[in-house]
Amino acid sequence: MNLTYLTTDELSRRIKYDARTIRQRLKDSVLLEGKHYIKPFGRRKILYIWEAIEEEMLNGPSDAISIPMANGELCNG
Repeated sequence: MNLTYLTTDELSRRIKYDARTIRQRLKDSVLLEGKHYIKPFGRRKILYIWEAIEEEMLNGPSDAISIPMANGELCNG
């Protein structure tokens, strides 16, 4: 499966949201690390996973509660 990785600016252009809004309001509240974005090589740079974000926008949040874990995985409730 091929995934499309986007920078914040690239995601901003695709979803028509300001990059600041993505960083300050969406990241870690709607967009979760390990599901919607990654920090490759443990660095500060963030790459968003387009397919996961598109799925979230089209289908809305799932009924299951997901808690982000320190290791980047999600604990589903």
